[in-house]
Amino acid sequence: MAVQHPVAEASEESPFGSLSPAEFYARHRVTHSSEYITNSRGLKLFTQWWAPLSPTEPIGCVAVVHGYTGETSWLVQLTSILFAQSGFIVCAIDHQGHGFSDGLIYHIPDINPVVDDCIDFFKAFREAHAPNLPAFLYAESLGGAIALYITLRQKGAWDGLILNGAMCGISDKIKPPWPLEHLLFIAAAVMPTWCVVPTRGSLPSVSFKESWKRKLAVSSPRRVVMRPRAATAFELLRVCRDLQGSFEKVEVPLLIVHGGDDVVCDPACVEELHRRASSKDKTLKIYPGMWHQLVGEPEESVNLVHGDMMEWLKTRAERARKGGELPQEVGGA
Repeated sequence: MAVQHPVAEASEESPFGSLSPAEFYARHRVTHSSEYITNSRGLKLFTQWWAPLSPTEPIGCVAVVHGYTGETSWLVQLTSILFAQSGFIVCAIDHQGHGFSDGLIYHIPDINPVVDDCIDFFKAFREAHAPNLPAFLYAESLGGAIALYITLRQKGAWDGLILNGAMCGISDKIKPPWPLEHLLFIAAAVMPTWCVVPTRGSLPSVSFKESWKRKLAVSSPRRVVMRPRAATAFELLRVCRDLQGSFEKVEVPLLIVHGGDDVVCDPACVEELHRRASSKDKTLKIYPGMWHQLVGEPEESVNLVHGDMMEWLKTRAERARKGGELPQEVGGA
């Protein structure tokens, strides 16, 4: 399916290029709204949503889960706009400590409250704005781990999940050097919020292939360049181990897209997820030569990947609306 991802119109300084946000939304024929919610821990969390500006009804709902150090208002927003202009109503939430949400910056010592926040918001949003629509999760990097936890807790609640560069296993090429990885539990207990964990290269430099997109990624006024906090790094490694022990429990219809040269989140781990998942409908696409952030590739590659996503989404939204069934399994790279 031919698509033109809105990132082609961005600049090094702004995802909207030379346009204002309102002008950009109008150009892509989508509406935009946002609000703060307060979670059970008293934190104010930023949420937003986009819908097609069209006389026809949306064909489905997509809930977006961003990754570590990400946010819903920058590059991820451009993919949300792509989904919305393609006919889906799209919602997203900034995790604690990310984007416009409250919380110590980039600190996730326990993934479970973050999963709870997503479940609570997505449930309320679907009930209010998309009660009868097929519903899908779209997740990037750490968001992939969060989305997998969501589907494991909400069996049968979602019509599909797209994992983009999912964090099912952190690559040895980016992990803290030995022996620090094996001593993280001490640092996490003694100094949980200290930014003491070195990685092998900065995340943007090894995630975005195109240099101008790398500059765009770090130009957000809410982006901070810092080392991971000890308890957060320890939790991310724990999450990977925990999920790897639960791959057989994954039953949701699944599309996995991943860069073959991803040195942040190990492609071998999503291959293992695809092999072991119990999902009757599961598709794996490994793109040779591509890096962790697939939106950071050259334009032709970005459109290829997101065209694959849109074809998968639209096919399953239509099948869900008609009550049809899908093939047993689709695989391949």
